[in-house]
Amino acid sequence: MSAPDYTYEDICKMIDHSLLNPVLTTRELEDGCALAARYNTASVCILPYYAEHCKELLAGSTVFTSTTIGFPHGGHLTRVKLFEAEQALKDGAVELDTVINISKAKSGDWQYVQQELREVTALTHAAGARIKVIFENFHLTDEEKIRLCEICGEIGVDWVKTSTGYAGGGATIEDLMLMRKHTPQHVQVKAAGGVRDLDTLLKVRSLGVTRVGSTRTATQLNDCKTRLGIPVEADVPAPVQGY
Repeated sequence: MSAPDYTYEDICKMIDHSLLNPVLTTRELEDGCALAARYNTASVCILPYYAEHCKELLAGSTVFTSTTIGFPHGGHLTRVKLFEAEQALKDGAVELDTVINISKAKSGDWQYVQQELREVTALTHAAGARIKVIFENFHLTDEEKIRLCEICGEIGVDWVKTSTGYAGGGATIEDLMLMRKHTPQHVQVKAAGGVRDLDTLLKVRSLGVTRVGSTRTATQLNDCKTRLGIPVEADVPAPVQGY
């Protein structure tokens, strides 16, 4: 058997540990932040109200605080999304996962979609933060996904993202291949929903995906450690509901 072509850090820094289920308690959010710091994930994607506390809990680690904008349906007014983004940045979030206006995309109002994303992206980048744009592919045709990839490339967002994880479907191999094909190389791709084990994570990595939303972080990263010959802690936390 050939040796893995990745390190533990290659894999742990692909994971945005997701804490977005609306029924999570403050204790579960706190425990989730501790888990992310323990496993050295890329970020914690946290419920917006908890972003400031999340940043405090992650202090001293290399794990970023991220949160959502216009989540989960994207139908907020642009000025509401801008207010959400401004508040999230003030609270210490450095990555914003922003849902497009799905209704406007389905209506073919690409000017609206593009202008909204341009404004939220400009605000985010002016603060030195990064933006991930959530398409919610379950509701879109391939043509609509491609147009969104083009718009995001023109604006210069940091990631295009498949889904919220709370629609009827999550990331698919076909969608990830389509998004990577139609998005410029300076825009990264994030998979959300359906990447539930290490083998699937490695599969999407091979397609060019650089981030994955996950609630099964401990299981995936303990599997990674085992394959790399790194000792695994005995107490594996159970995954929270979500992705």
